[in-house]
Amino acid sequence: MSTVVKPESNPTPLNTSDTPKPKGLAFWLVIFSLCLIAFTSSLDGSIIAIALPEISTALSSDDKYIGIANCFVLAQTVVQPAFAQFCDVFGRRWPMITAVVIFAVGSGIAGGANDTTTMIAGRTIQGLGSGGIMLMVELIVCDLVPLKERGTYLGVVLSVAALGAIAGPIVGGALAEKDWRWCFFINLPICALVLPILVVFLRIRHHKISWSQLLTRIDWTGNVIFIGSICALLLGLVYGGTIYPWSSWRIITPLVLGTMGWVGFHFYETKCQNPCVPPRVFANRTSSAAFYMIFVTSMALQWVCFFWPVYFMAVRGTSLMGTGVNFMPFMFLLIPGSAVAGIILSKTGHYRRLHLIGFVLSTIGPGLNTLLTADTHAGIWATFQIIDAVGRAMILPTTLPAALAALTEEDVAAATGVYSFLRSFGYVWGVTIPGIIFNNYFDRNRFKISDPTVREALKGGSAYQFATGPFIHSLPIVTRTQVFTVYLSALKAVWFAAMAFGASGFIAVALEKHVPLRTSLDTQYGLDAEGKRQDMEVVNERTEKERE
Repeated sequence: MSTVVKPESNPTPLNTSDTPKPKGLAFWLVIFSLCLIAFTSSLDGSIIAIALPEISTALSSDDKYIGIANCFVLAQTVVQPAFAQFCDVFGRRWPMITAVVIFAVGSGIAGGANDTTTMIAGRTIQGLGSGGIMLMVELIVCDLVPLKERGTYLGVVLSVAALGAIAGPIVGGALAEKDWRWCFFINLPICALVLPILVVFLRIRHHKISWSQLLTRIDWTGNVIFIGSICALLLGLVYGGTIYPWSSWRIITPLVLGTMGWVGFHFYETKCQNPCVPPRVFANRTSSAAFYMIFVTSMALQWVCFFWPVYFMAVRGTSLMGTGVNFMPFMFLLIPGSAVAGIILSKTGHYRRLHLIGFVLSTIGPGLNTLLTADTHAGIWATFQIIDAVGRAMILPTTLPAALAALTEEDVAAATGVYSFLRSFGYVWGVTIPGIIFNNYFDRNRFKISDPTVREALKGGSAYQFATGPFIHSLPIVTRTQVFTVYLSALKAVWFAAMAFGASGFIAVALEKHVPLRTSLDTQYGLDAEGKRQDMEVVNERTEKERE
């Protein structure tokens, strides 16, 4: 009686070991390049947060500045599930190299832009490359080490990426003071350093397929539905409350169509032969809980990055560079904290307790922020940041291993694509939700400002814009004190909402269960120890014989 073996399976894995093997030079150079390009990609996602006014003025963008701000995130988010499926077809090496090249081309276009249309085109191309990069970074780490070791390396790579996202606004503001074009040109030498390393040392094994097979292996229809739906949804989110009111049909229509399309996409995937997002990746509660955790944690990370600077600049009158210094406790605890969390996961194999501790601390952190005043001692607000950073560090590197624990290696690319998409999607919500809350509470409490001119100047979302300028601190002391009071009340509402979303993570922790992390690497992909690509045709021939 013959045994049927799936073509993707590998009965005698090329890269299986129960004990960690020494890592060679190629491995460490690849990890270094992944850290560097992940940092650069994340940095570029947020680098124009403070530089945008300067860029908009230089390009005479008027209200098109919203497009400059959001086209990057839009392109980065929608492309990831499709990119994950392409990686299963073409392997990891060339998609990663292609993503870096696309990112570099977009950076050059954006840096050389002389009008808004060219800038939006450049930022969109950058976003496409960045989406591929952020997905591939995690996927390649998963291909290089067993599940139990992934926490350590993901902790390093993802914490460096998080540092890039956090440092982006500060770096962008500093560069904009000299020449805003270097917000984009800065990526070119980094890409020039990373690309040779990837070309020479990133030798990942993969199956060869013919171009005719490409038509059936890719879920073209599903990808079109997904990209269209998410584009509509994100356009509604980013333009709502800024260009058009939330009650406008121009916002309601894309939100409704996007939501309906997204639901229809998941229904279609249940009928599709080769879905880009297989329904089975959501079939167990541990993976689903981990997906929610990365969504809410990414959202909260953006939340923190955008509103701690408001406190420092608007309430305390700190300069742009001073704000960057004041935010260092958070930034510098996040990286070592993530590395430590990854090491703990690799040593113990238990992720639930790390998630529980993480959500406890990252819920307490924003709660403590509600106690901030204009005169809070530096030691106190630094401690608040440290508590929050340690909590998020417990979650960031440990959610992907948890999501993959109950899935087979065959689903690594698809699950990583979902994970990466939800992280980017969380970033969008992490700006939209607190922005709505902040603006609404500020407008509700504007009556406390006695000067009608100031009261009018800060309405309708302008409070966030003026937080970074000298306007507030040029006001008479009485009016300035009143403005501080309104800012603090709006920020308090923002921090309370962050607590609520953080607390929802406890539900996810309760739903997930412990699944032992695999200690061996059983994958058809992986880095060749000799630095040469081993063709998978031998494996295919062996599999075909066993099927016969």
